[in-house]
Parts: sequence; C-alpha cells; structure tokens
Amino acid sequence: MKEGIHPDYKEAKVICACGETFTTRSTVPEIRVDICSKCHPFFTGKQKIVDAEGRVEKFKKKYERKKKES
Repeated sequence: MKEGIHPDYKEAKVICACGETFTTRSTVPEIRVDICSKCHPFFTGKQKIVDAEGRVEKFKKKYERKKKES
C-alpha cells in the first residue's frame, strides 16, 4: 500500500436514536444513526415507524382530508 494516501482509521462511537451506543472503527469520531440492531423491526419483531421528515404526518393529514370529503 502507498504511504500517506489513506485517511486515519480510529475508534468511533455510534449513537442510535433509541439511546444505544457502541464502538466501532471509522474515519469520523462519532456516527449518529436512526435505527440500530436493538430497535430495528427485523430484530425486535415489533413494528416501528421512523419518520425523520414528517412524511407520516403529512400522509395522515392528506388521508383524513380525503376521508372527510367522501
């Protein structure tokens, strides 16, 4: 491998929205995620709606409006 062309690869702390934290290695010191293995529906067996941009509420408002018109 060539010297001096690769970025520093050091320990990084991963922080999930559910509060779970774990350590891995990366080029950045901290990584924030929305879903981890402790809260992902595939691993927990429970349904979880992740809405980071308000899409679910927007859909519900639109659906309620259509329902009222009928």
